[in-house]
Amino acid sequence: MLADLHTHTNASDGQLSPTELLTNAAAAGVDLLAITDHDTISGIAGLDKNIAPDCTVIPGIELSTNWRKIGIHIVGLNIDPDNTTLLAGIMQQQAARLQRSQLIAKKLEKLGFKDTLAGAVKLAGDSIIGRPHFARHLVDSGQVKTMKDAFRKYLGSGKPGDVRDFWAPMEDIIEWIHQAGGSAVLAHPAKYRLTNLKTEELTRAFRDQGGDALELISGKQDPTLTTRLGKLARRCGLLASCGSDFHQPGQPWAVLGEVAALPADCTPVWDNW
Repeated sequence: MLADLHTHTNASDGQLSPTELLTNAAAAGVDLLAITDHDTISGIAGLDKNIAPDCTVIPGIELSTNWRKIGIHIVGLNIDPDNTTLLAGIMQQQAARLQRSQLIAKKLEKLGFKDTLAGAVKLAGDSIIGRPHFARHLVDSGQVKTMKDAFRKYLGSGKPGDVRDFWAPMEDIIEWIHQAGGSAVLAHPAKYRLTNLKTEELTRAFRDQGGDALELISGKQDPTLTTRLGKLARRCGLLASCGSDFHQPGQPWAVLGEVAALPADCTPVWDNW
């Protein structure tokens, strides 16, 4: 079975509509697809799953939180989109995201950039605003050459636009997901630029707060990393998940449906559903 359990649509910072995402995933041979937009389930609402009957769609979400002042992401899989606890949590996260966007704009404007909030809001439209919208505005307005430059200099980890102070605590995020009947997954643990020791400490903290699974595979990655994360999941008693973290076509490190198989000695998260 080909599972891609971490993808984004234009309901948050992805490029494709939910229908386009599902159609393309089915064409790529995906059997099990999770739509996991940032802080919203609007990409799932109204999606006609019958357009790709051979591709099972799992309702999901990606929520931001902090651990030791480090921004991390938790994916909720197989959630009930109508759960009132989760919906209240989403409203809290969206309010935090708006505050965060206002602060990002202030920081960028102090660096001399113009109309950053208005530009990002216009690009986001009805979707949830995020750093990629700020980056795209900077590029489209000619203030920065490329998206890569925007993140490398101004919006990436540790840069002025990397604002993390508004998110709900990890234990709250996990509880919202559990109240919605879902599985909480620590997303892309190798992308937080932590040492092996700190990655293990983060994973154990996530488990101790009730987390269910570790995302062993995030897009294209070295198989030795997958093996190492698989061992970490087993040591911590966590299930295993995988996904492309797809946002848009043309990103070779995150191609929709190009997800390696999980290690045979790990238990897939879907075995818990």
